[in-house]
Amino acid sequence: MMSIIWIALIIVAGIIAFIWLISEFRKIKHKVWAFVLIGLILFAYVSFVVTMKNYDIDMTSFSGVTKAAKIYFSWLGSIFGNFKSLTGSAVRMDWSVNDSSVS
Repeated sequence: MMSIIWIALIIVAGIIAFIWLISEFRKIKHKVWAFVLIGLILFAYVSFVVTMKNYDIDMTSFSGVTKAAKIYFSWLGSIFGNFKSLTGSAVRMDWSVNDSSVS
């Protein structure tokens, strides 16, 4: 399992280096997109590794990859559900100033 993580890390690093080199060679005016892509790739890699740490999944078989994808996207969906709940709670809060504590 550990060697798969290192191989995946090398592949992710290669993709990041490729994106960085493309942005440098072409002198893209908006390098923000390169940083956004790098951030998304790093987020996807780190979140996938953290999510799969608690599961013993065989990533060499199609059924294992399918199971890992279901678990990961379920976890990702729960994050969006939590953000929705948090945002809704923040909107419903009373944000007015309370003058009773001011002396």
